[in-house]
Amino acid sequence: MLKQPHRFIQTKYIEKMNKQDHIDYWRKTADSDWTAVEVLFEKEQYLQCLFFAHLVLEKLLKAHWVKDNATNSPPKVHNLEFLKQQTELELSLEEEFILDRMGLFQMQTRYPDYQFKIKKLCTHLYTKTLLDSIEQLRNSLLNKLP
Repeated sequence: MLKQPHRFIQTKYIEKMNKQDHIDYWRKTADSDWTAVEVLFEKEQYLQCLFFAHLVLEKLLKAHWVKDNATNSPPKVHNLEFLKQQTELELSLEEEFILDRMGLFQMQTRYPDYQFKIKKLCTHLYTKTLLDSIEQLRNSLLNKLP
């Protein structure tokens, strides 16, 4: 069996990363996904826009997880509440509600039978209103990172 060189290189690179490198990785990938959120909203792809908004919050929570835990590898989960509970973050009730609401767009957007149902919810106004709240939470999470 041949070794996959890209996995070897990736593993060696990750082993050399320090805590701040890991935090910066999650922040950078969250920033990249936020650009996708903006493009998808502009293109009126609201369901996909909110799916990527979930990814943004997930990655920022993983950055906080790295900051607040001894190891640099956050759990491979997508549950925002679960991730948040393993950090030292204190969020407002509104911010907690956003995390809860965004769980809807993580799983259900991955399966076609749910997409049809949830897509009806994702109107321009609904998506814009939710994105405004997500952007505030995003900025708050970014500001609390080193």
